[in-house]
Amino acid sequence: MRFVPLDTPKPISKIGLGTWQFGSREWGYGPEYERRAAQIVRRALELGVTLFDTAEVYGFGRSERILGAALGDDRSKVVLASKILPVLPLAPVVQQRAVASAARLGVRSIDLYQVHQPNPVVRDRTTMRGMRLLQDVGLVGEVGVSNYGLARWRAAEAALGRRVLSNQVRYSIVDRGPERDLLPYAEQAGRLVIAYSPLAQGFVSGRYDAKNPPSGAIRRANPYFLPENLERGAGLIDTLREVAAAHDATPSQIALAYLLRHPSVVAIPGASTVEQMERNAAAADIDLADDEYAALVTAARAFQPVTGLAAVPKLIRARSGR
Repeated sequence: MRFVPLDTPKPISKIGLGTWQFGSREWGYGPEYERRAAQIVRRALELGVTLFDTAEVYGFGRSERILGAALGDDRSKVVLASKILPVLPLAPVVQQRAVASAARLGVRSIDLYQVHQPNPVVRDRTTMRGMRLLQDVGLVGEVGVSNYGLARWRAAEAALGRRVLSNQVRYSIVDRGPERDLLPYAEQAGRLVIAYSPLAQGFVSGRYDAKNPPSGAIRRANPYFLPENLERGAGLIDTLREVAAAHDATPSQIALAYLLRHPSVVAIPGASTVEQMERNAAAADIDLADDEYAALVTAARAFQPVTGLAAVPKLIRARSGR
């Protein structure tokens, strides 16, 4: 396992484990997944994974409970990251919610406590006042944000008066927006971009095509899995397969290696099985050659999916089977 070159109390692995699926029924993994989730966590620890990400809203707290129980006595050895959903992000509320998350995780301190998304009405001054107090009493180690643009990330840091270590954003080889400004800022300022959905919910795995779309509510709501987009993405998948063949790897591992090539990026893919966790962790050790990286960039730029408002009627038709 490789680690990010940042000054943090505990090392942060380049591959972490995202636990949105833990306790969340919308993924359709079934009731037996809770037992399997514990096995995935234990295997992640064996593979050197130190970053485990959850949130109070995942399974309405069940993800935090499952993760904390699975880590057991190893909770103090890893970087536990959770998130507050900023519905009413006033300072006292932030403090109360952090206490509740820590209790569900079974820890006295949350290593990285993140604002799940920017509140469109309430600015970050009062939220960060709560975060600063949590740091002062030792209940929170580092503060992070999620789904923030660069300007608001920097504004949150100014409001906190200390570093806001990380920004957790959607970032994959098909969602490359963070490369414009977030990644350069993170590298220059010694900050971290945490990539969620780094495999575009499995789009880059090569398992799906227009005749074999995925099941499950989460993926069916993702416009990337429209038949038209699955067809448009064939060239990118072919390139991922070509590079993967040269490394005896999978397309998903190459898609992760593409992200991890940047020193200020860590990825937190989820895992439905122990074997998937093993493959994800192994991606941290793949070194892409310059020409391979360039080929991936070219293929990614050529992929022009239908998204936004244009995808809405197509999603409705796809979900209704018409």
